[in-house]
Amino acid sequence: MDFVSPVLDVASRICNCVGDRADHLRRLPQKLNSLRAAMEKLNNVYKDVKERVEREENLEKKRTHVVCGWMERVEAMEKEVNELLDRCDEEIQKKCLGIYCSKNCRAIYKLAKMVPAKMDAVAELQSEGSNFQEVAVPLPSPHVIERPLEEKPVVGLDSPFREVWRYLQDKQVGTIGIYGMGGVGKTTLLKKINNKFLQSSIKAFDIVIWVVVSRPTNLERVQETIRSRLQIPDDRWKGSEEDDKAAEICRILKTKKFVLFLDDIWEPLDLLRVGIPPLAHGNESKIVFTTRSEDVCRALSLFQAKVGEDTLNSHPDIQKLAEMVAKECKGLPVALIVIARAMASAKTPEEWERNLQKLRMYPKDVAGTENDLFSVLAFSYDCLPDEATKSCFLYCSLFPEDFPIPSEHLIQLWMGEGFLDEYDNIQEARNQGGDIIEMLNRACLLEASTTPFSRKEYSKMHDVIRDMALWLACEKGKKKNKFVVKDGIGLISAQEVKNWKDSQRISLWNNTNIEELREPPHFPNTETVLGCRATSTFPSGFFTNMSVIRVLDFSDNETLELFPAEIGNLATLQYLNLSNTNIICLPIELKNLKKLRFLILDWMFSLEPIPNQMVSSLSSLQLFSMKSSSSRLQMDEIMLLEELEQLEHTNDISIRLTNIQSVQRLFESHKLTRSTTSLSLVEYKGVNQVQLLSPSCIKELRLLWCDELEEVKIIHFEKQVVPSKFPNPQCCFNHLLSVEIHLCKKLLNLNWLIHAPKLQSLHIEQCEIMEKVIEDERNDGSEIESGLSVFSRLIDLTLIALPKLESIYGRALPFPSLRGIFVFGCPRLKKLPFDSNICMSKQLEKIIGQQKWWDGLEWEDQTVMHNLTPIFSTP
Repeated sequence: MDFVSPVLDVASRICNCVGDRADHLRRLPQKLNSLRAAMEKLNNVYKDVKERVEREENLEKKRTHVVCGWMERVEAMEKEVNELLDRCDEEIQKKCLGIYCSKNCRAIYKLAKMVPAKMDAVAELQSEGSNFQEVAVPLPSPHVIERPLEEKPVVGLDSPFREVWRYLQDKQVGTIGIYGMGGVGKTTLLKKINNKFLQSSIKAFDIVIWVVVSRPTNLERVQETIRSRLQIPDDRWKGSEEDDKAAEICRILKTKKFVLFLDDIWEPLDLLRVGIPPLAHGNESKIVFTTRSEDVCRALSLFQAKVGEDTLNSHPDIQKLAEMVAKECKGLPVALIVIARAMASAKTPEEWERNLQKLRMYPKDVAGTENDLFSVLAFSYDCLPDEATKSCFLYCSLFPEDFPIPSEHLIQLWMGEGFLDEYDNIQEARNQGGDIIEMLNRACLLEASTTPFSRKEYSKMHDVIRDMALWLACEKGKKKNKFVVKDGIGLISAQEVKNWKDSQRISLWNNTNIEELREPPHFPNTETVLGCRATSTFPSGFFTNMSVIRVLDFSDNETLELFPAEIGNLATLQYLNLSNTNIICLPIELKNLKKLRFLILDWMFSLEPIPNQMVSSLSSLQLFSMKSSSSRLQMDEIMLLEELEQLEHTNDISIRLTNIQSVQRLFESHKLTRSTTSLSLVEYKGVNQVQLLSPSCIKELRLLWCDELEEVKIIHFEKQVVPSKFPNPQCCFNHLLSVEIHLCKKLLNLNWLIHAPKLQSLHIEQCEIMEKVIEDERNDGSEIESGLSVFSRLIDLTLIALPKLESIYGRALPFPSLRGIFVFGCPRLKKLPFDSNICMSKQLEKIIGQQKWWDGLEWEDQTVMHNLTPIFSTP
């Protein structure tokens, strides 16, 4: 019986084991249903997560690595669960069919034990998927996003595209404005430029940002667009104030070289408030914007271009002070510009604070926007360095609105008024006048302008600046007639003229006439009368009572024929300009003008000979000008030269001569040679050569209707004759700026111009046999002194009716200053002396000629032709 107990123990254990397995097998269908349900819930969570991921990916984001791993594990888990369910179903099916053995029992038991583990794993994945706060993150931002363009290209954008692209490559240019009326293609042009950066070869910038501004300007929306491109995270953005957002944008952009495109700006946009840092030359970032307003162009580049990066970055407090100054300008672009230039030299917060206080102290007691604006602008006037500069600025208001004032004429007037009297020499005074114009241009109180085919420079005054200058000149509006300016108003009544009794300056323009006066008016304070393009006659006695008059200018008054006789009694007169009038004779009474320093008689085609001894009686005369292109003006030229020679103070002479004797007399006198700055040789008959003295002070040379002239020879001051072909380098015309050759039918060339290194303007017309302007000196075995550069200062070149001309110069030249070329009637001129350097020039604006001539030009480098074609046009 001893063996019975162990047997019973084993049997008991077997029964327990079989019971456990039987229990697992019995509950297996229920567990499988639970696993299926859990897996279905996990699949639903998976679908939700996947939809979230797809939505984010459509927003240019990518799924996180965590989500990506989770989705892969879910997909693997689904596969494993399905396999487990299939195997369990198969084993259960076998049991139902009675196909059962101990081996099958063990297998299904193992499967049954795997189900709870899978359920736990599924539950864990479900919990993980339900708690994802973030399923995707922004993609790394591309440096540029393509902008859609219409399939049909807009015509006429190629030239402005090239121009803007050139500025984008220019390290000195920071802000580029594109303005024009609606519908002309500004946005399309901006899109083309944006898409150009998609080219893999162009990686000049870290990021290109596109913002549509529109109106009304919404600063928050602009910041939000920039934030999106910079991918600034929510925790640094949401809930932040405008200033904090601007600071965050600024912090990031300062670390990048960026291009910011601002499309459709309607009003001034404060870039500092947006968060755009001042553009630094070292960083080379760019801002390009489109607008319908030129004033917006000015305002947007205000603190970048006008105050300057160095000033704004010189202290961290200055940026905020700059915003305060801008607010004082009331958002008016012209005020922003001039005040910015006035502040540009202030490099410490203390200076900005003092200037801001001064700005706020300007009187605002007169109602009206204009006077408020004038008070702001007056600050920039007070910032001018001295009284002479202030007087020069106010003087510009005597010219009509939008009038291009010739700078040379303006400076002469300033000299006549005595603003530049500290200089004894006229050329020194001219130089100082040029410096003042530059200073006023930099201060944005004047606007410089030029024309493509003229070396002449002009200055214009913005209408608001001009009104402010008149306001200041009239003692802030308190003395309205201190400066009297009348432009094209017709007939002025005698009563109104009486109201001018306290005037300091009177300026009459464009068909402005004065009715006859019963008695001579009194002008005890009048120093200036400008009667340009104004009247055919002045009332009798108008100039009688001008006891302090200094300047009379009747230039360009072509209808004026009678010279008012009483002017000969104006003992204080210092400046008289009668240019381009039809005055017939000058009265002998002009001999009485002992203080006259400037007498200008240019282009007076009706003038009779000047009375003998009149010029020599003008003992204070410094400048005498009598330019003319007509031989109708008959006078004793040698006598005139001798009278000029007698004058002690004369050092600037412009004269027209018609014969060899007069030229010889001119160059025989050291004083006259030294003083002559403009020489016109007109209808120079009976000689085939002109001999010019070198070195010379001549700035302008005209050879007109010299039918028999074949060559120009140069005579050194020691009287030796130098061959005209490549003269001695020491015989230079260092002062010569302008040359005009007209109807010199036998003139062969202008080789002597090689030694006019500062030549700016060259006009050649109707020289029938000229084949070359300048022959290439290398063909002659001669060399020019290396310090001289042919045509390096040339601004404009005009070639008209030269039927045999084949060459301007024998080889390519850089022409770094050239702005315009005009070619007409030169059929044999097949090559221009340009090489690839001309393509880099930012000066060249226009080439004008006949289409047939342009199409027939020969080019050694086709790139040059392609680059110049956009600036070519027909007359």
